Order: sequence, then structure tokens, then C-alpha cells
Amino acid sequence: MIKDYEDFKKFVFQTTSIDLNAYKERQMKRRIDTLISRNRFPDYETYSKALKTDKEKLDEFVNYLTINVSEFYRNPNLWRTLETQILPDLISKFGQNLKIWSAACSTGDEPYSLAMVMAKLVPINKVKIYATDIDSQVLEKAQDGVYGANSLAGLPKEYKDKYFEKMGDRYFKISDEIKKCVDFKKANLLKDSYPSNCHLIVCRNVMIYFTEEAKDEIYKKFNRSLVKDGCLFVGNTEQIINHKELGYDFDELFFYRKV
Repeated sequence: MIKDYEDFKKFVFQTTSIDLNAYKERQMKRRIDTLISRNRFPDYETYSKALKTDKEKLDEFVNYLTINVSEFYRNPNLWRTLETQILPDLISKFGQNLKIWSAACSTGDEPYSLAMVMAKLVPINKVKIYATDIDSQVLEKAQDGVYGANSLAGLPKEYKDKYFEKMGDRYFKISDEIKKCVDFKKANLLKDSYPSNCHLIVCRNVMIYFTEEAKDEIYKKFNRSLVKDGCLFVGNTEQIINHKELGYDFDELFFYRKV
């Protein structure tokens, strides 16, 4: 019997391996209550029964839960810093075959942006981006590589002209040469193992939804995943105040170097 939100959190963990205790409670509970109400279920018990029997409902729930908001080249000033300072420095230290991980990659805008920027700096056959997300639906969309005009609003014209084909009035399809640079996989940051020996990890606009304890744990795991002098690139609302305790230093705001 699922009587309240505490019981519902246990059910979600058993069903999806998503630990809602790691998310900010007021914010997440409000989102879930809104979804339940929108679907016209009276309580957590009846909604849980629906999630058990209806895969479409379960997929909708996971997709809603993981708050997928993404766009190409988001915060262009930070991407210019990545392109002109961070990546050239990493290439000079570690060579052209950088290991890059886009964590919580959503619909693929971020790893494809990384691939385009890297292809400007090294031969495209040396570009390999490892991209993960917890949500199967957004990974399918990422692999399709078709985006609305709004997603590309901040992308420099040189990349848009070179790597996208227009489809009708409102949609753009990314080129196969960029698609081949990105390897998408399903993974849960709170539960699954992390790749090792990364030179750059990009995880942006995701940590704001986690509790402070969950954030620190993820930042520590990112640190273990990076090589010494490797870099973590975070969102522009995600400054890491206790970065020294977690094993980082920074040369540029929102770019943290493993020390």
C-alpha cells in the first residue's frame, strides 16, 4: 500500500532505480504532484498501479522527472571559453585524442556541440564524445538528431551552415559525420559506474535539482573519473563553492580542474 510521498519514493526506486531522496524534496514533490493531477489520478497508490502496468505512463514519468531542458551552445560566452582556452590547453597537455564525457546529455544538444567544437580543433576522425542520460526517450531523440529552430538559436552560424540540413521551415537535421562522433548510452549518475581517465567532463544545468549531499558525492565521482589536470565544465548557475575540498581548482569560472 502506497499511502504517502515517502512510500512513493520507495516504489520509484524499486521500479526505476531513481533515488528521489537525492533530489530537492519540495521542488520534486511539487513536480510529481502536478503530473499526477494532470493525469487525473487521485493519489500515489492509483498512480503507482498505473506505472506498474502501463509502459507508456512509466516512460512519461521518467521523462518528466529528469527535467530535460537543453539547447546547442548554451551560454555562448562559456562555450567560447571552452573553444579558445580550455580545449586548446587540454590538447596541448594530452594530445588530440581527448576522452570527453557529456553526463546527463538530455536530447544530445550538448555532446553534438562538443563534437562540432572539437572538429574545429582536431581532425574529425579523432573526435569521440561519450554521452549518457538516465532517460531512454531523450536518448532516442538524440540519436535521431533532428531539432527545432529554437534549439539552434545560440549556435554560431559557421556550425549551423556546416553541420545541419534544413528540413521544412522549422527543423534541422545534424550531419552523419557529427553523429558518428557521439556514443550515447543510458546511465544513472546516482547509481551506475563512471568512465575513467576522462580529460573533460561536461555536466551542466543538472546538479541544481540535487540535494547538497548528492551533489558532493557526484562531484567526488567526477573527480575520480578525471585524469590529473582534467577539467569539469558545469552550468552557469552551478558554481562549486567547496571545490577545494572536493579536489578541484579553477582557472576560469565554471571550469574546474582536478588537482
